[in-house]
Amino acid sequence: MNRFGKYGKFLAYLVLVVLINLAGITLFFRIDLTKHHVYSLSKESRNVVKTLKEPLTIKVFFTKNLPAPYNGIERYLHDMLDEYAEAGNRYFNYKFYNVSTKEGEATPESRANQKLAENYGITPVQVRNIEQDQVKFQKAFMGMVFIHGDMVDKIPAITSTNGLEYKITSTIRKMNNKISTFLRLKGDVRIKLFLSSSLNRVAAAMRMKGLSEIPEKLKKVVENLNGKYYGKLKFVSLDPSTDAKAAAEAKAHNLLTLKWREFRNPRTGEQEPAGSGTAGILVQYKDKAQEIPLILVEQIPLIGTQYRLEDVSKLGDTISGVVDSVVDINEKIGYLTDHGTIPLSSFAAAMGQQSKPALENLQKMLSETYSISRVRLKDKGIPDDINCLIIAGPTEPFSKYELFEIDQFLMKGKSLALFLDPFHELKMQQNQYQFNRQGPVYIPNRTGLEKLLAHYGLSVQDALVLDKKCYKQKLPQIYGGGEKPIYFAPIIQTAGINEKLPYMENIKELVTIKAAPVELKKDTLKDNKLTADIIFSSSPESWLMKGQINLNPMFIHPPVEKGQMKSYPLAVMVSGKFPSYFAGKPAPVKPAKAGKTTADKKTKNKKAKKKTENPAGNISESGTVISTGAPGKLLLIGTSEILKDNVIDKEGNSPNATFAMNVIDALNNRVETAKLRSKVQQFNPLKETSAAVKTTVKVLNIAGLPILVILFGFLVLWRRSVRKRRIQWMFNSGKKE
Repeated sequence: MNRFGKYGKFLAYLVLVVLINLAGITLFFRIDLTKHHVYSLSKESRNVVKTLKEPLTIKVFFTKNLPAPYNGIERYLHDMLDEYAEAGNRYFNYKFYNVSTKEGEATPESRANQKLAENYGITPVQVRNIEQDQVKFQKAFMGMVFIHGDMVDKIPAITSTNGLEYKITSTIRKMNNKISTFLRLKGDVRIKLFLSSSLNRVAAAMRMKGLSEIPEKLKKVVENLNGKYYGKLKFVSLDPSTDAKAAAEAKAHNLLTLKWREFRNPRTGEQEPAGSGTAGILVQYKDKAQEIPLILVEQIPLIGTQYRLEDVSKLGDTISGVVDSVVDINEKIGYLTDHGTIPLSSFAAAMGQQSKPALENLQKMLSETYSISRVRLKDKGIPDDINCLIIAGPTEPFSKYELFEIDQFLMKGKSLALFLDPFHELKMQQNQYQFNRQGPVYIPNRTGLEKLLAHYGLSVQDALVLDKKCYKQKLPQIYGGGEKPIYFAPIIQTAGINEKLPYMENIKELVTIKAAPVELKKDTLKDNKLTADIIFSSSPESWLMKGQINLNPMFIHPPVEKGQMKSYPLAVMVSGKFPSYFAGKPAPVKPAKAGKTTADKKTKNKKAKKKTENPAGNISESGTVISTGAPGKLLLIGTSEILKDNVIDKEGNSPNATFAMNVIDALNNRVETAKLRSKVQQFNPLKETSAAVKTTVKVLNIAGLPILVILFGFLVLWRRSVRKRRIQWMFNSGKKE
């Protein structure tokens, strides 16, 4: 019975362990103990997959047994898609495909999967692998395809887990928006091919083979795309050589036009007359159109100008991206393009002949989640269909009516982002025989926006913040090496960042350039019942440069007295019901558009004789003033340098890039999206401590452990002595008895 009891207990324990493991498989859960829940799905991701109304399938093509650090990506992706499936509804599905490329591991199934991946546009990338003390390169598939309804999108290469959740969620949301937009789209999106037949005569001389085949190829590309766009795309082929209307339209949209002189055709030997031809693709929906170049012009040293024909069969992705932009798949956001603001693209800068560098990287990031609407106050004013307007680095004054438009835009409960420079930089003109020793001249920047800001309770001081906690430039050995502090480029550390704001939670460090302090008028803000949150401030070791501005690092020195240093607010978010600057005042009159000033005086004089009284001529146009608006938001930062490409990286992974997009998302009520984007930030610097604390920690680390061992030894010795005395007492007491 005893032997049976022992075996019975063993079997019972074995069954219990098996049952616990089975329960663990079916009742699996995990707890994310990280501060910002980096390894868990965010609220935004859960909401996106919960709202799916059509089947979404994710196909993952990932090569197995990859070397580090790529071997952990597949496992991470498995876990993440499991969480998406758990949070989503029945429309969410995913599947992993084996696409092994190594010899011996490749099977007929994996080869078929490779072809499937390439059909979706997923191509292998090269990864470095160290085997047997040799560096080898291996081709690997690391991409995923999203199929939602009739639409297909992809992430072609997943080489890191950083920002992977943000990319997946953004792609799903974009596809969801795309489906709903195209289902309710009124009218067709026209894909217009402008191709002059006259170009066929010079195609051989320009080494552009297959020019005549382009219409058929492009038609097939559009037909293939039409299945994904619910038949909303319509292909049109136009010949500007024979169609005057098509030629005028091509000229209006600045399509590439080539002109040539009379020449001898190398193929036929005949003399070809002088002529011209136009080539280009125009994607157009209603009044909005965007060009896709068909012939690329390249300047090659020692050879000269060369012309290259685009491979039309591979333009599918390009056309898809342009169609999304033209149709406004994403929410609209306005960007002011006049009044001397920084241009978004280098092309716009060249057309406007501006010397300011363009915000190429910011435009790229904005285009991924917003449809950018270029706003020109001087022409059409602020459109009603945008909820947020960005004004970056204006240098020209606003008229009274333009200030009225901006004020009333804010009164409508919309958002305004102002990146204002305190000074206007003027570069001195000099010839080749002169040397400018003083550098540029800085004059106070007066645009009129300061009137509105002062009324709301804000201002940007005519000063630049200099900070000891700043970017340090490494000097070459020829100048002695070392580092030179650039005091006008403060480094904003964790202590100066308001982490209580949800869109700033995980941003640990920022850099600013030529920033002015933002002044908060607390009494005015209180009277206006506005809430002001300081987003970030300079360090306590900062001071101001006023009056004559000289940014030569050799002439900038910190003040001797520490009392002259303090922290200054550099970025502020104000929210609430803003009071109008024009409340109680007559609305400004909209200036009349400039009429034709050509030589029509004779006709004008003839009409003047027949002129009758026109009552409408005595009426001026004015608007109704909204005195107190609906709740809106105003972002004010005392520099536009924080948006430039030298601060924002092309990939959009730096803290500054994340900050720029997060504050814009906050203005558009997308705080959850901002929190999701911030999860990619892994820079976590240590908090700065005093020298005394550092010394104490060092002493404890060096001497602390030996002291603890000695104390523990004394404790053991004391316990042994106590035990020894107790035993002696027991034996002594026994002898007495």
